[in-house]
Amino acid sequence: MSKVMSDQHKALKQAIWAYFLLIIFEGALRKWVLPQLANPLLVVRDPIAIFLIGYSWYKGILPNNLMMYGMMALTAAAVITALTLGHGNLTVAIYGARIFLLHFPLIFIIGTIFTREDVVKMGEVTLWLTLPMAILIAVQFYSPQSAFVNRGVGGSDEGAGFSGANGFFRPPATFSFTNGTAQFFGFAGIFCVYHWLKSEKINKLVLTAASIGILIAIPFSISRTLTFMLGLTVACAVVAVWRKPEYIKKIIVVGVCMVALVMILRETELLGTAIDAFMSRFTAASEVEGGMQGTFVDRFLGGMYDAVLESPNAPFFGLGIGMGTNAGNQLLTGDATGFLISEGEWGRLIGEMGVLFGCTAILIRATLVFKLGVRALAKIQKGDILPWMIFGSSFVGILQGQWAQPTNLGFNVLIAGLTLASLKPQRLYYRVLKKVKEPEVAGHTVAPRVYV
Repeated sequence: MSKVMSDQHKALKQAIWAYFLLIIFEGALRKWVLPQLANPLLVVRDPIAIFLIGYSWYKGILPNNLMMYGMMALTAAAVITALTLGHGNLTVAIYGARIFLLHFPLIFIIGTIFTREDVVKMGEVTLWLTLPMAILIAVQFYSPQSAFVNRGVGGSDEGAGFSGANGFFRPPATFSFTNGTAQFFGFAGIFCVYHWLKSEKINKLVLTAASIGILIAIPFSISRTLTFMLGLTVACAVVAVWRKPEYIKKIIVVGVCMVALVMILRETELLGTAIDAFMSRFTAASEVEGGMQGTFVDRFLGGMYDAVLESPNAPFFGLGIGMGTNAGNQLLTGDATGFLISEGEWGRLIGEMGVLFGCTAILIRATLVFKLGVRALAKIQKGDILPWMIFGSSFVGILQGQWAQPTNLGFNVLIAGLTLASLKPQRLYYRVLKKVKEPEVAGHTVAPRVYV
C-alpha cells in the first residue's frame, strides 16, 4: 500500500477521532470554556462532517452505498418542498437537512475508514474517561444548580440539570443536556461488558474502574434511558452466551462480582441517597406513564405506532424539514421550548417531510438496522461478539433515536459506523479496499464499496 493511501486515511481517521471527542466535550465548550459561542458551537461537528465527505469524495474513496445516496437525494427533495410548500425558511431547512446530508453519510465513511482495531481503541479511550465522568456527575448531583459544574449552555447560572427526584436534578456531565449522560455511559457499557467476556488486551485496572463508574452512574444519572440501554447490553451478552456457550462461565463470574459490588456501594451514604432518588424517579414516572408498558413500550419505542397511525393527517409533503427541531422552533417562533411537530422521531420525520419522504427515510433507517443486525448476529458463531454488542444495545437509537438533538445524532451516527467497521476481519483493514487501484490516477483512487 502506498504512502499516499496511508496519509489519506490518517487524515480521515484523525477527523473521525475529532468528531468523537467533540461529541463528548461539545457541551463543556458551550457551558464552561467558550460560553459566548454557545450557539455556533451547536454545529461544531458539521465542519468535520463536511471535511470527511469532501475529502473522501475528492480522493475517490467515498463509499458507494445506495442507502447513503438515497437518503441524501431524499433530503434534497425535502428541502425543496419545505421552501415551496412548507415553512419557507431557508435557514431552518438547511439546519434540518444537515442531519441526513452531513451526518448520515458518516456512518458509511466511518465503516470504511476505521478498522476493527480502531473500534476497540475508541472503546478503550471511552473506558479511560468513564470513572472521571462518573465522579463529575456525582459532584453535579450534590451541587446546587448555581454551581460552576452545573452551569447551563452559554454559562447560564440557572443550571443544566433536568428534573429528577427527591429534590435532586439529573446531571448533564460534560454535555449540553442530560441525554448525553445516558448516551455516554450506555456507550461505555458496551465495551465494558465486551472486554469482561473477551480476553482482549486491555488494562484490567482501567476496566475495573470503568465498571465501577458505570455502576455508580446509574443512580446518579437518575436516567431510565441509561437503565434501558444497559439492559439491552446485558440482553445482548445473554444472546452471545446462548449462541456461544463458552461465555457462560465468564458472564456468571462477572455478574456475581457486579452484584456484590452494588451491594457494597449501596450501603454507603454517598450512593444510598442517589439510589433512593433514582428509585423514586422510576416509580413516579412509571405510575404516570401506566406502569412498565407505558415506560418501555411507549417511551422507548418513541411513539412509532402513533406516528404511523397519525401519518394520514400530515400534509403529503410535510410542514418543512427542520421545523421539528428545537433550533427550528427557535428560529420560527423565538421559543426553543416544546415541539412544533412531535417529540418522537418518527412523528417528527413524517410531520416535517410528509408521508412519502418521511416514511421513506424511516424505511432507509430500518433497512440499515436490519442489515447490520443480520451481519452482527452471524459474527457470533465465528467467535466475534464485538459487532453484536455494539449493534444490539444501540439499534433502537439508530432506528428511532431523536436525531434532531445534536448529542443523540452524534452518538447514533458514531455507533452505527463503529458497528459497520467492527464487521471487518481483524488486522485485515484494507480487505475492504481491495478495489483500490495503485498508482493513483490524477491524484484519485477508485472508491471502495461498503456492503451493508
